[in-house]
Amino acid sequence: MKQILDLINEEAVAAFEAAGYDGSLGKVTLSNRPDLCEYQCNGAMAAAKKYKKAPIMIAGEVVEKLKESSVFAEVNAVNPGFINLKLRQEFLTDYLQKMQADENLSIEKAVTPKTIMIDYGGANVAKPLHVGHLRSAVIGESIKRTGRFLGHNTIGDVHLGDWGLQMGLIITEVKHRQPKLPYFDSSFEGEYPAEAPFTISELEEIYPCASGKSKEDAAYKEEAMQATYELQNGNKGYLALWHHILNVSIADLKKNYGNLQVEFDLWKKESDAQPYIPDMVQYMKEEGYAHMDQGALVVDVKEETDTKEIPPCMILKSDGASLYNTTDLATIVERMKLFHPDEIIYVVDKRQELYFTQVFRCARKTKLVEEDTKLKFLGFGTMNGKDGKPFKTREGGVMRLENLISGINDEMYTKIMENHEADPKEARETAKLVALSAIKYGDLSNQASKDYIFDIDKFTSFEGDTGPYILYTIVRIKSIMKKFQDGGNSLDQVQIGLAAGDSEKRLMLELTRFGASIQQAYEEIAPHKICSYIYDLANAFNRFYHETKILSEENEAQKASWIALLKLTRDVLETCISLLGFTAPERM
Repeated sequence: MKQILDLINEEAVAAFEAAGYDGSLGKVTLSNRPDLCEYQCNGAMAAAKKYKKAPIMIAGEVVEKLKESSVFAEVNAVNPGFINLKLRQEFLTDYLQKMQADENLSIEKAVTPKTIMIDYGGANVAKPLHVGHLRSAVIGESIKRTGRFLGHNTIGDVHLGDWGLQMGLIITEVKHRQPKLPYFDSSFEGEYPAEAPFTISELEEIYPCASGKSKEDAAYKEEAMQATYELQNGNKGYLALWHHILNVSIADLKKNYGNLQVEFDLWKKESDAQPYIPDMVQYMKEEGYAHMDQGALVVDVKEETDTKEIPPCMILKSDGASLYNTTDLATIVERMKLFHPDEIIYVVDKRQELYFTQVFRCARKTKLVEEDTKLKFLGFGTMNGKDGKPFKTREGGVMRLENLISGINDEMYTKIMENHEADPKEARETAKLVALSAIKYGDLSNQASKDYIFDIDKFTSFEGDTGPYILYTIVRIKSIMKKFQDGGNSLDQVQIGLAAGDSEKRLMLELTRFGASIQQAYEEIAPHKICSYIYDLANAFNRFYHETKILSEENEAQKASWIALLKLTRDVLETCISLLGFTAPERM
């Protein structure tokens, strides 16, 4: 179904044309003065110069035509030439009834669905997720869900780091600790053990230990570099050990991402791109895109319009080794071959913008992507502590993500048990849902590109612009609806009627904004706009709730109308939080 603003615009266009003016002037927007009107049109102001006529005169003529419409209850021309509009109750009610009957709640699915790949997560194997991984996972998941909701084929890829020096460091350290393992015996001919020679906890201790040694011991680092080289060139024992590292790490990553309700469609790795590198490099050389510069193979990506220096994109180092650039370009080759995406969106720390500028330009210049394939970089800001510096533990270290989640779970459990007499087991499960809303909404309500303060006290509050406030609103609605049903009433028979008061109409108007808000959030890759919308909607509902005795209303038809309005409000709110990546409990 059409968005309500499109329907209103059609009326304004027709009115301008009927009054003898260009219909394109009939552009209607939400009012920036809701105390005066609900919608406004400033087309008469733009028309004044073209038609050499006072804008208030043009507005007056258009208003006369608009008064003939069944859409508006009030239409006024206001100096110097604004047109103020209020909707007719019957039109608004009819729209909401159609919205409620629509399984997509007024969302028009994409007529020509796109294939969109989203590269997010940014995890490395053998390393635990820490708070620095939060934003990529949370933002990327929301973008993926929103695109999918609008009908696009949206594919999320974690793109694990698994092929660099870190692998050589781990192999070297394991060899030092357990030199008699068969992985290090070049004469071993049997089957390698099925069970890994380390747990995830041991593996997460091995890497930082090895990394520290390599910084102090040149011979150790050289040994690790040699191990990396041998791994990448097919050493059977090292490959078997590498598979153990992957399996143990990915199982743990899936568990931790699962706790965040983040799910990837693809668990692709840097190593998956390696087979594409030789042909890609040969192609770049043969086509004249790449040239040697101080021993390295590079592609120039600077453009005449650049206002700052954009260095060449290095494809191979002077020793012939590949780099992140090489792997990312080969990954683009792989994605184009396997999925042929219309868009690839990278959700990465904004400090990597220059790097992705180089990679994108190189991919375009060398025709690794088609002309109409979009490559987008969504750079996110830093999650900081109250001191304005990157979020740390009390001891000053980088906090593990599972510890952050666990701490907020405990905080929410304490609040729930303090405020209510609750079953401890049920309270624990509820606390997990509310804590996740606090974390995700706290992050997503900020514009992605901006740094923000991770304030646990603020984010876990049940008041203000927070996830728990949104969930509390949903649970309040569910509670009212349950009591209505417990009284022997059916939710299937209720239908939204005309608004009985101002707060009810404001709630109805907020509900009509749903489709346009989701579409805008998708087009601008801006999940924070979904947060902004549902905060406005939750506030509109709570004003209505506090002014209206819903369940004690004696007029059964009026009560049923209000319950229908609550039902739609619940559905819209729950759809929105699903797009943000969390769910609401039945009770709080």
